[in-house]
Amino acid sequence: MKNKAIVVGAGIVGLSVARALADKGYNVTVVDKSAKAIGASVRNFGMVWPIGQPSGELYQLARKSAEIWKLVCDGTGMWYNQSGSLHVANNEIEWTVLNELYDIFNKEGRPVQLLSKGEIAKLYPYINQQSLLGGLFSSDELIVDPRIAAAHVSTYLSELMNVQFLWNFSATEIGEGYIKNSDKILHADYVFICSGHEMETLFPAVFNETPITKCKLQMMRFQMPAHGTIGTSVCGGLSLLHYGSFKQSSSLPLLKKFAEENFPLNLQYGIHVMVSQHEKGELTVGDSHEYGNIFDPFDRYDINDLIIQYLNRFMNASDWKISASWHGIYPKMTDGSSWFFILLLIVFIF
Repeated sequence: MKNKAIVVGAGIVGLSVARALADKGYNVTVVDKSAKAIGASVRNFGMVWPIGQPSGELYQLARKSAEIWKLVCDGTGMWYNQSGSLHVANNEIEWTVLNELYDIFNKEGRPVQLLSKGEIAKLYPYINQQSLLGGLFSSDELIVDPRIAAAHVSTYLSELMNVQFLWNFSATEIGEGYIKNSDKILHADYVFICSGHEMETLFPAVFNETPITKCKLQMMRFQMPAHGTIGTSVCGGLSLLHYGSFKQSSSLPLLKKFAEENFPLNLQYGIHVMVSQHEKGELTVGDSHEYGNIFDPFDRYDINDLIIQYLNRFMNASDWKISASWHGIYPKMTDGSSWFFILLLIVFIF
């Protein structure tokens, strides 16, 4: 008889846990309080992003995640694009950092190459050439459309892996081996809580005692004229200060000092600018990072303006038109770790 598992939350974390459990032979039920995933899992770039992960376990997990994404996309017919990523340099410090990272990543066996200004101009004409010095290209990265991805993964799990989904199921009580809502109780051998920042509501004491905060990020979607294509996901220099994999560069403190002197508001609001493109040509641009336990529910135009201003430093985006703006909220560990577990037949994963 198969062990039973319940996963609370049908976002990407919950779906990945459900897939792993079903792959190991568990009888899996996923519950979600809404009729579909509407949280942070649909409010992002859709970037599958090994380049941002430090070498070792996290980088290998990111590469494995990319392979699973391709397997799921092929199984459902969902669009994806292994477009790679390009980090561009618009000043000498950024270019030095990229050269250092190329040497490090190349020795580690990552699929990276340095591109000159001329090479970028030929390959990616939408990149602003005015102050461009060059860029670091990685072929690891791929794009899915986050607005449809969770729904397609749910279909894949339901139809091909026999995972059961109970939508509009608001868990009001969770204990060892059971969950319940206002009129039903479900039993299982294991319960996995994958509810993102809403763990604060389900387990306030755990949330308060664990090194977790919440992050609000603002993002936008743009339309390009004439259905152009940017060819790859593109990141400006401030992104080099954001991801853990780039900390290996010995010149990164110089870049941090440069940013503090030239882009203080960007650092204040955690702004680093990236752009990805989806199947219909729409461009996702962001983002900002505000940390705390409570946030203003309204998006700030001044933050969006800072994002757009920085975007135009490295992309020819002056004629792009905003079609949507939004924000997402997700939990973040404050001690530098990537996840934590509490083993009481209840598992929390971030």
